[in-house]
Amino acid sequence: MERPFDIQIEKLKTKLIKMCSLVDEQVEFAIKALETEDSDLASFVVERDAKVDKYDVKIEKICQRLFALNQPVAMDLRLIMSALKINANLERVGDLAVSIARNVIDIGNKPEFHSTLHFTAISQVTRDMIKKAIDSFINNDSELAKTVLNDEGRLDSMVDEDTAALVEIMKASPDNVSPGLYYFDIFQSLERLGDHATNISEEVYFIVKAQLIKHHQLED
Repeated sequence: MERPFDIQIEKLKTKLIKMCSLVDEQVEFAIKALETEDSDLASFVVERDAKVDKYDVKIEKICQRLFALNQPVAMDLRLIMSALKINANLERVGDLAVSIARNVIDIGNKPEFHSTLHFTAISQVTRDMIKKAIDSFINNDSELAKTVLNDEGRLDSMVDEDTAALVEIMKASPDNVSPGLYYFDIFQSLERLGDHATNISEEVYFIVKAQLIKHHQLED
């Protein structure tokens, strides 16, 4: 017979996995909305943010209850501690997806300079990082979690390159200034999504290995 504590732990894992799936879809839809000029899809992302917030509150309450009514140790303790941090990062991922979606609504049709940027490649790296971070949590895969850190530097370099290109594009024509500012914000959001994927991966490594992995270094 399962203990109430074990039931609550499984409930926590289930809620976190559902939250992972939800925010992953939010990012996917926000990026697709820009690429396809679909303002309705962007609006759907904005509207669905309330669902993300509800999961955030539910997960936090489960963690609080587990701490208050039990004395978790070892891996259970690490899971609950990290679950709070992972949940916070997932909530921020949802917020950033909404930020991208709102920019899509404001931009309307893609500007001509869109095709000169590496938006598709950058968004793909970002999505891959989020997916690997989520998969590493679902499968307790510490090695997969570590690979996300290797992607962070590549993402930062790609974003830096395109933001520098945006500056030149905006200098070339006053008409590019307004849409260029929206793209600046979108690229910042994509870079921050990568940061949150890295944060989640660090927590997964901590859960599985009982080791902190910060700033690309392993520590006891």
